[in-house]
Amino acid sequence: MNDPAVWFKDLFVNAGLSYSFSSFLSTIALVVIVILFSWVSNLIAKAIILKIVTRIVKKTTNTWDDIFLEQKVFTRLSHFAPSLVIWFMASWALTSYPSWLIVIHKLTYIYMVFIGMVVINSFIEAWHEIYKTLPIARHRHIKGYVQLLKIFIVFITILVIVSVVFKKDISTLIAGFGAMAAVLILVFRDTLLGLVASIQLSADKMLKIGDWISIPRRDVDGVVIDITLTTVKVQNFDKTIITVPTYSLVNDSFQNWKGMEEAGIRQIKRSIFIDMSSIRFLDKELKERLSRVPELKEFIELTEKQINLSGKGIKDLETPFFNSSQITNLGIFRFYAETYLRQHPQVDSTQTIIMRHRPFEGNGLPLQLYLFTKNNQFTPFENMQSGIFEHLLAIMNEFGLKVFQQPSGDDLQTISKK
Repeated sequence: MNDPAVWFKDLFVNAGLSYSFSSFLSTIALVVIVILFSWVSNLIAKAIILKIVTRIVKKTTNTWDDIFLEQKVFTRLSHFAPSLVIWFMASWALTSYPSWLIVIHKLTYIYMVFIGMVVINSFIEAWHEIYKTLPIARHRHIKGYVQLLKIFIVFITILVIVSVVFKKDISTLIAGFGAMAAVLILVFRDTLLGLVASIQLSADKMLKIGDWISIPRRDVDGVVIDITLTTVKVQNFDKTIITVPTYSLVNDSFQNWKGMEEAGIRQIKRSIFIDMSSIRFLDKELKERLSRVPELKEFIELTEKQINLSGKGIKDLETPFFNSSQITNLGIFRFYAETYLRQHPQVDSTQTIIMRHRPFEGNGLPLQLYLFTKNNQFTPFENMQSGIFEHLLAIMNEFGLKVFQQPSGDDLQTISKK
């Protein structure tokens, strides 16, 4: 009478049911009891974790245990409680059905292996979140390694489940997968290439989250917001988000603006196209007008004292032939522009400042500005760069220079009228 199965069976027999049917109903009753116990055990386990463990975690000053709680590492452990109840009570409930007992044990074992995989992956993700709080995480991302480790855990879980279902040794399964290596490499090509690229990017410190990168061929110009095993996610400055294969950053070239941001300066390298017909020697009228500016007067006087090619002093500024010291309006404009840039409060005068000619290709003479600004933030930099070019374009007329530009419709009409 101490055996519940016998008790239930006698109860149903006394109720007038057949012996075989009573035996089946008693098994059903025991199965219901096991399910009820497993459900209650799950509730109790969750209650202990949510109330007791959570209370202990919240009282501690260390934030690491809070991360484990947020990643539900403790909560997911509660799923082991019902599986253990079913594992140990199934033999008691299914005494009359040993074949069903084997199936239930296998399913319970598979469930526990799956829960173990989920808990381990949650544990790995929790440590990843802890790692991201450390200073080293700013320079070395490990998300690719974390994803690879998770994939490895899932792979081992699948092997264990297959070995249980088909009663095969794991070593035999691994050998079988080895024979399928070529197929696996083809299927997981992007993952493998991404893994190698992720390792290279991290080891060589080529890229990290928060870096500003540009890949013109892929229309990428923005900030890296995520790096995974297979893709790099970039938010462009127009707020669109684009994903780039990780291995493409190693195979192709990309521009990382990290060095510029860390240096605190930013380069300007743009050209003004000068109308070459406006370039001429400095005449008396232009010389008198420019000499009103002290810096330009000093430059002109110094140049006039230089020795010409014949070794004699300058006798006639009106005669340009064989006169190496003759000043051009473009030359004095270059001097003015360099002086203006060196005195500009937002230009880093400790860096190189050059006004230089570039090879012309029929669109005027390119006069390139090469300098570095003290502010590398996008909006202030663009405003300052625009201000510099606006000033130089506006002041060029004082030197008798003109900017080259393609003729417009109004220009052609004016020419035709003449």
